[in-house]
Order: sequence, then structure tokens, then C-alpha cells
Amino acid sequence: MMQIEAIINSMTKLEKTKPEIIKAKRKIRIANGSGVKVQDVNRLLKQFGEMQKMMKMFSKGGIGKMMRGLAGKIPGIN
Repeated sequence: MMQIEAIINSMTKLEKTKPEIIKAKRKIRIANGSGVKVQDVNRLLKQFGEMQKMMKMFSKGGIGKMMRGLAGKIPGIN
């Protein structure tokens, strides 16, 4: 959790509101500023994107559609 906080604190206000603008050089700067590897920044951005997709799915089609979208990604959900 502390790594995530450090990564987010190393982002500018614009990067926090529009993470899609974060390209390679910005990722390097964020990683250096937060004391983590670029892979950690990439992982956080990917998780954020997945969560955004899930929330959109939930808001548009309810829980059933969200569960179908998760099928195969989480053990026990078919």
C-alpha cells in the first residue's frame, strides 16, 4: 500500500486525472520519484484501467454483466 501511495504522490495533478497521458518518460520519472521500478508503475496503471472498465460495466449492465465479464479471470466464476 505504501508503494501505491508513493507512486500516486509522484504524479502531477494532471496525470492523476488523466492517466492515459502517462507515456514512457513520465513513467520513468514517476518510478524514480517514488522509489519503485517502472514495472510497478505499469502494474498500477493496468489495475486502475481494469477497475475503470469494471465500474463502467457495472454502471451500464448491473452485477450480472460484471460477473460475466469476470468469468475465467477469477477462480470459481464460470
